[in-house]
Amino acid sequence: MARPQIEFIQSQNLPWQADTRFGLGAGVGIKVLSEDDATQAASLLVRYPPGWRFPAGARGADEEFLVLDGEIDVGEQRFGHLAYAHWPAGYAAADRHTAAGATVLTFLSGDPRQPAPESFDRGRLVEHLDVYSTPYTGNFHPEFPPGAGRKVCFTDPTTKETSWVLGTLPVRWAERAEEHDHVEEMYLLSGENHGDRGVMRPGAYFWRPGQLAHGPYGTLTGNLYFFRTRGGPLITRYNTPEQPFRWWAPYRPALPPQLLAYAGELPPTPKPF
Repeated sequence: MARPQIEFIQSQNLPWQADTRFGLGAGVGIKVLSEDDATQAASLLVRYPPGWRFPAGARGADEEFLVLDGEIDVGEQRFGHLAYAHWPAGYAAADRHTAAGATVLTFLSGDPRQPAPESFDRGRLVEHLDVYSTPYTGNFHPEFPPGAGRKVCFTDPTTKETSWVLGTLPVRWAERAEEHDHVEEMYLLSGENHGDRGVMRPGAYFWRPGQLAHGPYGTLTGNLYFFRTRGGPLITRYNTPEQPFRWWAPYRPALPPQLLAYAGELPPTPKPF
C-alpha cells in the first residue's frame, strides 16, 4: 500500500535498530521514518559506526542522502555536514568509509540489494553537492510569504520531483493554509516550526500525501528544512479566506498505528532572544 500520512513524528522518539533489510553493512543502525510496503522505498536515518566501510559498485535502487553529522569519504571525495548526493540505481559509486562515524538522512527508491541496472540517466545524477556553497534562490511562488529561500539540490528531469533545503527568517509567520498536488516530505534540520499540528523541533519528520490542506506556519527561531516532493513537482495552492495563525498549538499528530507509541513533542528549546 502507499505510505500513510505521517505528520509529524520527532525522530528522536524512534528506536535505533540494526539494519537487516537495506544492505548497508555490519554495525549500521537505522531509524525507519516511513516506508512503502509495495515498492520497499524507504526514508531512513542511518547511523554509520566508526570504521564502517562499504565496497565500490552500483546498487539496485536510487539512493539520495544528506549528511547530518560526521563525515563519509566516497573515494577521494569527502561528504561532511550538509553534503548531499542523488545516485540513481546503476550508478557505480566509489568505495565508502568513515573513520569516526556519521549520521545520514537517506532515501531509497526500493530494495538496493536487487540487481543494479546496466545503465542510468546521467541527468538524474548528483554525485556531490555542498549545501553550504549552494546559493539561495529568490521568491519561488508569487504568493509565498517573504522571508525564505530555497537551495535546490535535485530536480528529476522527467518527473520533476524535487529535493531542496528551505531556510526561513526568525519571527516569520503566514496567515493562510496551503496544499500541494503531490506528496511532500520534510525533515527539520534546525529551529522550531509552529503549525496546526503542534510545534516541530529539530528532527521532526512528516510524509504528507497530496491534496491535504496544512498550516499556516510560523517560527520564532528561523528554520532550516530538507524537503522532497514525490510523484511530481511542488505545486502550491493557498487557501482562502485567510486563517488565523496560532503560536504554540497543541500537538495533534496524524500517524499510522505502528508509530502512535512514539508520538510526543520534545521540550521547548531556549528562547532565541
